[in-house]
Amino acid sequence: MRIFLDQIGCRLNYSEMETLAARLRAVGHQTVARAEDAQVIVFNTCAVTADAGRTSRKQARHLHAANPDARIALTGCWATLEPAQAASLPGVALVTANPQKELLHTLLEPWSADFDDPGDLARVQPEGTPFHAAAGADAPARTRAFIKVQDGCNNRCTFCIVTIARGESRSRPLAELVGEIEQLATQGVQEAVLTGVHLGGYGRDLAGVGRTDLKELVAAILQHTDIPRLRLSSLEPWELADGFFELWRQWPARLCPHLHLPLQAGADRMLRRMARRCTTASFRQLVAQARAAIPDLVLTTDLIAGFPGETEADFAEGMAFVEEMRFADAHIFPFSARAGTAAAGFPGQLPTAVKKARGRQLQARVATTGRAERQRFLGQTRPVLWEGEGRPLTDQPGRLWSGYTDNYLRVMAVADEAAALHGAITPVHITEVDGDMLFGSLSIDRMDDESAIEST
Repeated sequence: MRIFLDQIGCRLNYSEMETLAARLRAVGHQTVARAEDAQVIVFNTCAVTADAGRTSRKQARHLHAANPDARIALTGCWATLEPAQAASLPGVALVTANPQKELLHTLLEPWSADFDDPGDLARVQPEGTPFHAAAGADAPARTRAFIKVQDGCNNRCTFCIVTIARGESRSRPLAELVGEIEQLATQGVQEAVLTGVHLGGYGRDLAGVGRTDLKELVAAILQHTDIPRLRLSSLEPWELADGFFELWRQWPARLCPHLHLPLQAGADRMLRRMARRCTTASFRQLVAQARAAIPDLVLTTDLIAGFPGETEADFAEGMAFVEEMRFADAHIFPFSARAGTAAAGFPGQLPTAVKKARGRQLQARVATTGRAERQRFLGQTRPVLWEGEGRPLTDQPGRLWSGYTDNYLRVMAVADEAAALHGAITPVHITEVDGDMLFGSLSIDRMDDESAIEST
């Protein structure tokens, strides 16, 4: 079958679609770059906020409009929480809840008999997709892979619908993950990003001799694979093993100096109402430990604006703490009351206008701290992983390339027209900061060791 894969939401959703794409190709199906070319469309939905649920419905309708003849399979958090509504959407022939998501490639297989024209595949030119399904020689190689190491969460934050949608924490075996990442490294993938609903809880559900934790997983990957870069996705600021940040001292050239630590609120009263397992004091201590162990660490976070009961004093306290933490960037969400969560029934629900106004103020504060954080790297040389093909310039020879530093700052630099940078990691001298973008001058020499990272 010709299958188009789509998703919205978190990196975990993206990882799941990458895995599904590989499984479908392994049994002879072809994933295509456009919904219009597909016989089957699989859409991984999101429900982290009410807006995400609305976007999921809208995108499902858009996919049907793009190809009314295709059968649509919906999965993910919104489809899990609202299966009847999902099934009623036009073109939807299958709704698969999160617990069955791992079986999607099998659940789709019976449809193959309805698309048995052997010429079908040949009529569509293979193209690149977000899930690297391309078979064409001109398709760019994958530079980064998201690796789902665990799913679900045992915490019960009062605002979170994802715990309900994804269930209890479940971890994949360490050896399986090491093998998968080593295989990706042999295929030329430059960066693996470990992701999960509660990444810090990895391994705690595994029984007997298989029991492990995130620190042991990271060490095993760096010891037993050749992946050039390893990055951690969103990491809740608790349950980290003793000496966790010492990993960066052991592997400074391969373990990326970037942490995304979801704070959600910068006032202790709000953290208690959210049932978060941290305080501002414990978060401050964790960040201090991380910055002491990881040179040039860049820190990003998640924040909720206008949580029920948040007073002006709470908000002011939170704004001050956000400034103190010097976040380089943040995902900021106005509070969204999700049916089934405790916070949806809390007293003190704030007007939408107040939530949006506070969200804008938080965004402005983070923009200020983000500019200051980026300014720290002026004059430094950082390793950048380049992606894409570069954009042709009209005012001078060459192409403008885009990539990310090891500490997850976006960089642009001009290279010669003949330079093939996609998938290369090269040193870049940072010369300018413009908003959230860094600009620099590059050398096309690949970075092979930690000595290539140097301050000037």
